Amino acid sequence: MTEPEIDPQLEPQVRASGVLGWLAFAAVVVTLDQASKWVIVKYFQFGEELPVLPFFSWVRWHNTGAAFSFLNDAGGWQRWLFAALAIGFSLYLIWELTRLRVSEKTQALVYALILGGALGNLIDRLQHGYVVDFVLLHYERHIFPAFNVADSAIFLGAVIWFFLLWREYQAQKAGADTVIER
Repeated sequence: MTEPEIDPQLEPQVRASGVLGWLAFAAVVVTLDQASKWVIVKYFQFGEELPVLPFFSWVRWHNTGAAFSFLNDAGGWQRWLFAALAIGFSLYLIWELTRLRVSEKTQALVYALILGGALGNLIDRLQHGYVVDFVLLHYERHIFPAFNVADSAIFLGAVIWFFLLWREYQAQKAGADTVIER
């Protein structure tokens, strides 16, 4: 699939207008994340659990670590490490958004989802020193680590990104002559 020609003088303007839309989408992710965490903090005590289905509960847990509570008990320094990583990676994602062609909508979606999730959890780290998690999936004694909207956005963005990379790899492996749009 070939990309339509864009006047080189207009291309930065087209990219800039597209970037603002994707940044707005990331802001929606942040807003949904923070609003859901606000509800949990308002109506749940720390450690409280409300079973909804045999495999699903609402909870209020605090995670001072990263995914799967990595470095949760590291003594506090990890708060600033993860905050710095979130800031650095968010700046990188914004820069990458500015470099995408307008036709690369799926890649822009990936960046916006991950950006919104990173910023949602960054706000928690800076405000509380931990991330509020509230979705708990479990089966009998087996518990999947609790997560939140930001974590879900990051995970979804990563899955889509992996799929794009896999599709690109398959095209290159097959010797495709066309560039796959991201």
